[in-house]
Amino acid sequence: MSHKLSLEEIAEFSRGFNADPKNQAIARAAGRSGVIEASWNPEVSRRLNRTFSVELDTDNVTNQERSGRCWLFSTLNVVRHNFGAKNKAKNFTFSQAYNYFWDKIERANYFYDRIIATADRPLDDRTVRGYMDWTTTDGGQWHMAASVIAKYGVVPSYVMPETFNSNHSDALNMVLSDKERKDALVLRKLVQAGDAAAVEAKRKEFLAQVYKIMAMAVGEPPKTFDLEFRDDDKNYHLEKQLTPVEFFNKYCDTDFDDYVVLANAPDHELNRVLHLGFEDNVEGGLPNLFVNVPMEYLEDAAVKMLKSGRAVWFGNDVLRQMDRKTGFMDTELYKLDDLLGIDTTMTKAERLATGVGMSSHDMAIVGVDEDRGEIRQWKVENSWGDKSGEKGYFVMSNDWFREYVYEVTVKKEFVPKQILDLLETEPVELDPWDSLL
Repeated sequence: MSHKLSLEEIAEFSRGFNADPKNQAIARAAGRSGVIEASWNPEVSRRLNRTFSVELDTDNVTNQERSGRCWLFSTLNVVRHNFGAKNKAKNFTFSQAYNYFWDKIERANYFYDRIIATADRPLDDRTVRGYMDWTTTDGGQWHMAASVIAKYGVVPSYVMPETFNSNHSDALNMVLSDKERKDALVLRKLVQAGDAAAVEAKRKEFLAQVYKIMAMAVGEPPKTFDLEFRDDDKNYHLEKQLTPVEFFNKYCDTDFDDYVVLANAPDHELNRVLHLGFEDNVEGGLPNLFVNVPMEYLEDAAVKMLKSGRAVWFGNDVLRQMDRKTGFMDTELYKLDDLLGIDTTMTKAERLATGVGMSSHDMAIVGVDEDRGEIRQWKVENSWGDKSGEKGYFVMSNDWFREYVYEVTVKKEFVPKQILDLLETEPVELDPWDSLL
């Protein structure tokens, strides 16, 4: 049923607004500082402190700058903490630009595969459109980073430093997206014409062009390098002519086969394995599999990981109830409903189903404050540099964890057998427009 808004209704709305004197006071405050700041709840700062009963020995933080590489930074942060614990070098950092380069190459190859496989569908097909739109982003998932690292290894940050284009990726993403979408039109026509040889020739040509673009924008990755560092005890280490894969396998103490991603997406069936194949990026790599379980499994496994000395990768909706300056993450941080006199309360499932909720950012958990089984707060390592939070670290209430965390990556040894057994079942294939994107 349609409704035409009348001038009488508008007048009624105005009378209702002006009848309550406090509305003008709220309007002045919100107009001056914005509705977010005007709804700030100071009680949060009194209950969130920065003391944790379990805390990894970490120090410096990384900075993804103006790029969407949080998934890669957070995964590399987990790996570098493994490296730091094994080699007593907690401030050692890896090159994000190196793995970013290979992700773009692999992602282009996977995109061409999908375009070829769907060449019989119209361009406005929802799946085809999803593939096209995927070319515009540099976002990703744990398994995407793991697949690139497992295949290409890692290198220290001094071996392949960041460039303007890796730190400010919008322009590079635009160039690659424009090129790959045009390539898609060419490949679709060749497939529709039945010219398989020409398809493969063009794919190779297009991939060589993507390689050239990335080499120009980010630099060409090294094939070997010399590892040189001083550990936390000031001991000097040098090993020459390592390949990136040799370095990862020898020094980084990380076997991705030992890890599993637990999800809590209550708009999907629980106790099922979900496959986000749309975001797979390496042919023959690790598929984006999530075991969708109740929230208590994520909490329990994360605590056990931290107690074992391992960081926890997690996907979350960081823009909800978070303050960059203080680093507070709490469900009561901003009292917008109280300020505006409305009710926007929804369940986690309802937020996902309506698009309000999403996994918009990835970080690492490096500490927890627990008292006799009750979790009070978590220590979070972000990748926004040391000017956010307290020297780059955030503090997250457990209520925030339950409401806005959707995925954690933990070692399988900390997950009950009945949950791991689900990995042997047929996964549910998710659409390119799924709420977990």
